[in-house]
Amino acid sequence: MLNNVETLASIPTILAHGGEEYAKLGTEKSKGTKVFAMVGKVKHTGLVEVPMGTTLRTLIYDIGGGIIKDRPFKAIQTGGPSGGCIPESLLDLPVDFDTLVEYGAMMGSGGMIVMDDCSCMVEVARYYIDFLCEESCGKCTPCREGLRQMRYILNEICEGRGKEGDVELLEEIGHMMQDASLCALGRTTPNPVLTTIKFFREEYEEHIGEHRCPAGVCAALTRFAIDPQACKGCGMCAKACPTEAISGERKQPYSIEPAACIACGSCREVCNFNAVLTEGR
Repeated sequence: MLNNVETLASIPTILAHGGEEYAKLGTEKSKGTKVFAMVGKVKHTGLVEVPMGTTLRTLIYDIGGGIIKDRPFKAIQTGGPSGGCIPESLLDLPVDFDTLVEYGAMMGSGGMIVMDDCSCMVEVARYYIDFLCEESCGKCTPCREGLRQMRYILNEICEGRGKEGDVELLEEIGHMMQDASLCALGRTTPNPVLTTIKFFREEYEEHIGEHRCPAGVCAALTRFAIDPQACKGCGMCAKACPTEAISGERKQPYSIEPAACIACGSCREVCNFNAVLTEGR
């Protein structure tokens, strides 16, 4: 008999206190507790164990302490690479097996990646699909070729070569994979794409129609600038810039030379005053 460690860890409690006592924890259909690995743009990362049905808001803000630098929360990706992305509007969603699946995500391995407003949801989808391309066994055509085509389209969008109809084609491929793949991996791999399109479709449209990455992540579609009203002249951005594209004097607003900027985002990472802005190319 094969069991995972999480299952075995529940047995002593059930033996010591009985099944009825254990069943008081959690929800009607998802009993007991669940361990999550919470990482990303949250102040307190690590493993957390909570009763099933605990809300995402409780996990991120009450336990995780909120978002680093108190930036706006954007999304949380749950369930590992083939999980889905849940937006801010669903922060009060109870975390259990059925509810997550209903919204295109899943419990999976218990991984949770918290994202702030500096995360590009198109790039997030591209990253996971690129990883999943290597995970597919290649036996069935829907999973093998579906992932490759998704990766190609997402790369084109992130590089500024997206075109009208790409989003609809991604949706069509994703639904085909869900219906025709032979195993659970193939049926769940479209989740990162389908959920980001469902909840963040406007980002795909900005990438394609306006040639702009609103989060400032896709280098081909991003130009950085410094807000002179917010800049305190600390010089941290200039120190972090690998191409010396930022100049200025202490206690005076700094500026970025567009021709030298490679849109790496290092300046925004170190700025404590949210003075670095993103613009379209």
